[in-house]
Amino acid sequence: MYRPTAKGYFSGCGGMELGMLLAGVNIVQSLDLDREATACMEKNRHYFSHTVLTADIKDKTVLEQPETDIIVGTYPCTKYSPVADIHGTRTGDDLFLHFFRHIAIERPEMYIVENVPGMKKFAVVMEAMTKLPGYYVHLFCPVDAAIWLPQSRKRLILVGTRKPFSITHPLPLQSRTRLKDIIEKDPVVEMPDYVLRRINGKYRDLPIIVDATEPDAVAPTCVAHYAKDLSTRLLKDNNARYGLRPFSVREYARLQGFPDDFCFEDKRSAYRLIGNAVPVNMAKWVGNEAMRYFNR
Repeated sequence: MYRPTAKGYFSGCGGMELGMLLAGVNIVQSLDLDREATACMEKNRHYFSHTVLTADIKDKTVLEQPETDIIVGTYPCTKYSPVADIHGTRTGDDLFLHFFRHIAIERPEMYIVENVPGMKKFAVVMEAMTKLPGYYVHLFCPVDAAIWLPQSRKRLILVGTRKPFSITHPLPLQSRTRLKDIIEKDPVVEMPDYVLRRINGKYRDLPIIVDATEPDAVAPTCVAHYAKDLSTRLLKDNNARYGLRPFSVREYARLQGFPDDFCFEDKRSAYRLIGNAVPVNMAKWVGNEAMRYFNR
């Protein structure tokens, strides 16, 4: 069986790479500007034996990169999310163009984009990603992580191929991971004072509360800003002081499909890395489709 080669841009802590690797794709390079994210990939060398670069895509020429069958781009979605605060932050306006530059010059056999559904509202971005001559484009929106995991996380997945190919939307599983299956028995969780204040209605909005004992319970989207505010999503827990608590780092990772031997430091910033990641199961579906394409 042929294992197509792939490189990733805006890789974060490697959710997309891990899923595709588990499907059989040969990952040869990952790149991200975030040093903490690339350090996380370095800590997981039992999965990632390939080159991991801490760099900005805008500083990298195309021809200095290894040529691969597949190029993957999960560029930041801040610009495209209606709930994001973009003031004073890099919005990603130019990042899709740098990714597009790599596709246009290298002309890989396949390219893959993952982003939020809101990206569809940006005509210039969609034109660049879907109208490149010589590619057949497959667009899936939304694809919900809840197909595989107990987390509602809707995403846009776009696959461009040089040859015609049939890709179908993933079907719901008859048996998926349940929320109660990802709960730790003895979690180590911070409980800042502001969590109690939100519980008691001191904020404009109440927390989203999830009860893992409910058979079809699904957690809300794992968001990166959970690292700054643990009060927005709480879990019912009879052993917790107030009957509610935030998700632990490991539970958050499990909601995104990361295996337990994938190392995240037990600190607040880990929530940001996890929240920014592509769900591993979603990435594996994309990887399986890539394997089918290259082994027809």
